[in-house]
Amino acid sequence: MSEQLPSYKTVTEVFDWGPAVSKVIIKWFEDIESEMVAKDTFKVYARRILSDGALAPSLAFSKKEDRINLGSTLKSDSDLQGYREVVNAYVSDEKCNKKQKDRYITIEMSIGPTNNLSSALNFDLCTFYNNFVKPDYTITQVKPINNKENIVIENNKGDIRPVVDKFTFSHKRINNIPIGYASYKPTDDEKHPLIIWLHGLGEGGSDTPALPIMANKACMFADESLQKYFGGAYVLVPQAPTFWMQGKKSFGDGTSIYEEALMGLFKSYISENSNTDSSRVYLGGDSNGGYMTMVLLRDYPDFFAAAFPTCEALKDNIISDEDLKKIAKTPTWFISAKTDTTVPPNDFAVPTVERLRKIGANIHFSFLENVHDTTGLYKNKDGKPYEYNGHWSWIYVYNDQCEEVIDGKTVKLMAWLSEQKK
Repeated sequence: MSEQLPSYKTVTEVFDWGPAVSKVIIKWFEDIESEMVAKDTFKVYARRILSDGALAPSLAFSKKEDRINLGSTLKSDSDLQGYREVVNAYVSDEKCNKKQKDRYITIEMSIGPTNNLSSALNFDLCTFYNNFVKPDYTITQVKPINNKENIVIENNKGDIRPVVDKFTFSHKRINNIPIGYASYKPTDDEKHPLIIWLHGLGEGGSDTPALPIMANKACMFADESLQKYFGGAYVLVPQAPTFWMQGKKSFGDGTSIYEEALMGLFKSYISENSNTDSSRVYLGGDSNGGYMTMVLLRDYPDFFAAAFPTCEALKDNIISDEDLKKIAKTPTWFISAKTDTTVPPNDFAVPTVERLRKIGANIHFSFLENVHDTTGLYKNKDGKPYEYNGHWSWIYVYNDQCEEVIDGKTVKLMAWLSEQKK
């Protein structure tokens, strides 16, 4: 009987700029010693296969004139295939842990906010939706391992998503509207709060509710770095079939065709998860989801314990004084960046915050100078920290980097949120 050929799995992790294929794991013929593998043992060629019907980047750019700048769009067909830069390779177990001897080989590859070849997403300029790309890799052995040479590995056995795989994915039909959602649940039998996050414009659709927690790192709500503040929290991330901002008369008119169905989902979820503390339901969302957050605060002022709208897109000039009084009932922490040109804060968050403060609402505001890398890993050509699109203020939410001085003490957003109760 011939030996079974090696196979590989990709590893997709979620970073500040979105999901990227950071590693491949090869299942080799047999156990090998660690000294047999180095970063130049293999070459890795990547192909990013677009979903059915998606346009190649060059064609999409030629067809779409009224583009919205979300900062994540592929701009060249060369972003679809090419050699990945290998930065490390080592013998490991099947979960990428280094081993002195085992049959798995982990290959780490270069990633970064401008490394489009590593990206697991494509933003379609014609639909305004993100969609997943299929990672198809050819891994070629260029240095011998024991008696094996020139092995070509093309047998793809799937993708591992370390943080995302903590979630479950479901669908419900409410008011005849189908809504997919991602859910994370604590494992004990204690009462826990519920964090609801409403995604941005690009994460709508019906392909998979994994998209809203991967496209811009909302999966972090299940990470211990944020869960610790709440002693564990339920997390619910619904997916709009189109856009939360699809109003009953026009786009962004201050209403949403999904509002009643969304509230139905919230109530159903709380009912089905009896350990949810209904006095500690926290609502947040970014951009299109920030719009929906504001609409729900206005129309359901007694439901949420606190809110954290991020680069919210409900224009201040369509918020009446009566609306404002309803919104003011919920303690709210706004987040926005001065460099946001997609949802300019001077038309949205800034005047709304000022009005809310004038009537004595419990309001906090992280008004960022810009949005830049805080890891120290990515830099602009001038050596300064890499600067992201100013619309991406959600990065600071997921990384627990929003803070304000309250009663003489520096308080982080998540710590503040965890203390709010109806």
